[in-house]
Parts: sequence; structure tokens; C-alpha cells
Amino acid sequence: MALHFELVTPEKLVRSEEVYMVVVPGTEGQFGVLQGHAPFMSTVKDGALKIYRTEGATPEILQVEGGFAEVSEKGLTVLADRVIEG
Repeated sequence: MALHFELVTPEKLVRSEEVYMVVVPGTEGQFGVLQGHAPFMSTVKDGALKIYRTEGATPEILQVEGGFAEVSEKGLTVLADRVIEG
């Protein structure tokens, strides 16, 4: 089973996809989210958001600045103040 992941900024929906795992830079420390994770909310600090498309894959890294992350039964949504792609 895959994790549904959405990355959103105030301007646009940056990503909406099925992935294996995402590691989020939370203000209390980074945390990884897999399918079936317990419901959870956290603030996001500036740092590297790591997206693993498959188990054991090299992560895609996006820089995010601030925001919130919510894990629910629907998956993971990161509401970032800003995303620096590329």
C-alpha cells in the first residue's frame, strides 16, 4: 500500500501523489510517515523534505520553509509557507 502525499503552498498544489514514505522536518525533530501512520499534527521548520517513491529508493529532496503537517486516515498533507524546488 502507498501513502497519499500532498504538498501545498498558499499559491498552489505542488504535489499530489502516492509514495512509499516522506520524512518531514518538524519543529520537534524530523519524522517519517508511512501508510497507516497514526493521526498526527506538527509544525514544520525550514529544512529538507525527503520523498521516497519506493522502499529503499534514493529520496527526492525539496526545501520547505515553515508550515504545518497533518497525518490522517487519508494520508499526509504538508501545508508549507514556501517550497524551493530544483
